[in-house]
Amino acid sequence: MQQQQNTSIVWFRNNLRSQDNEVLKSALSCSDRVIGVYFLDPKSFETTKYGFKKIERYRAKFLLETVHCLQVELHKLNISFLVFNASAESKMKNLIESYNAQSIFLQKEWTQEEQHDLEKVKKDLPNEVKIHEFYDQFLFHPSDTPFDFSQTPKVFTQFRKELEKKSKVRPILKIQAQNELSKLERVPEIPSLKDLGFEDFEIDNRTVFPFKGGEKSAGQRLEHYFFESKALGVYKKTRNGLLGLNYSSKFSPWLANGSLSARQIYWKVKTFESDFFSNQSTYWLVFELIWRDFFKYVSLKHGNSIFKIDGILKKHYEWSDHQKFIQQWIDGETSDEFVNANMIELKNTGWMSNRGRQNVASYFAKTQKLDWRIGAAYFESLLLDYDVHSNYGNWMYVAGVGNDPRDRVFNVQLQAQRYDSNRKYRDQWLQTKLF
Repeated sequence: MQQQQNTSIVWFRNNLRSQDNEVLKSALSCSDRVIGVYFLDPKSFETTKYGFKKIERYRAKFLLETVHCLQVELHKLNISFLVFNASAESKMKNLIESYNAQSIFLQKEWTQEEQHDLEKVKKDLPNEVKIHEFYDQFLFHPSDTPFDFSQTPKVFTQFRKELEKKSKVRPILKIQAQNELSKLERVPEIPSLKDLGFEDFEIDNRTVFPFKGGEKSAGQRLEHYFFESKALGVYKKTRNGLLGLNYSSKFSPWLANGSLSARQIYWKVKTFESDFFSNQSTYWLVFELIWRDFFKYVSLKHGNSIFKIDGILKKHYEWSDHQKFIQQWIDGETSDEFVNANMIELKNTGWMSNRGRQNVASYFAKTQKLDWRIGAAYFESLLLDYDVHSNYGNWMYVAGVGNDPRDRVFNVQLQAQRYDSNRKYRDQWLQTKLF
């Protein structure tokens, strides 16, 4: 008598890669058959209370490119990957029953909406179905830190020094193919941009992020930035740039949806240092990955406080929601040219430099005294590299309700003189007639 197949479902979330994926590796290690699923939840494409869709067209296109790539890569591993234009809640029970799955494996998320989605799925499932969750979005895994996340240091410098001294980055996980007989005969077509409510569009040719979504494109960019151009070697000098492909690594969109892991970047840095040289720039890229971790640990520690107007400091300011000023900021029609140029770039490409983000956020929250959560929601909608923890962590920081108690205000005009002294950046974007 043939033994019944042990089937597991891997519910992909922001871990859209086939390699260095603990969720996938764990599912494969204890299952005869693994089926991957991803849900393009319709509520992500609806307008929120702040007046923006959670995911606008730039991130939607990048996301679809990512899941297409993942389907190809998983196919090579003999793993079927199903993508649905539906919520997990509406589909998961049926999937469990259809494939007689005993387990669901997924990346552990702790922010409110993701937890809520999981709870709704759990309610519907038979009791015998086991849920396995894994933290897999960090550089330094929470199990390997010298402190519990509830004791995360308030100040980044202390956080960084503790981790650098007492923690190690885990090695890359290699994922092997499973039995070819595990593949499903039929896999539904991946939804199109039109299915998500968007018209297809051409990418603006002035964008500094002309790359496609998916781990293949991420790997090519990593090879180019590190080993072909060796731009990593001058990263610390160029990272505040505004124009060009190589002023920064541009890894963040792939990091944000998990088609590239922080560990993969870290170990490539180590390879570069071993093969060529190490300097302040090679260290600084790792330094930025630790910043990314910091905001994730802050979010773990403080929970939903990161979405509240008084932030984690519980500091009260008088905030406005003046629609005219908000719209001027969105459209790049404020009284400040540097702010305008950055906002027009964002509106036309879904991208903005780190230097630009700090300035436009400070202008919005500290100069105009507008409710910083509205600015954060707009960034969430437009930015290709939106990451819930970094986005809200940075906005709180700039608004004076986060990890920086100094409550600084950016002098935007001085910043423009320093970082765009030749006006090339402003001239490029201010000539744009907005759509």
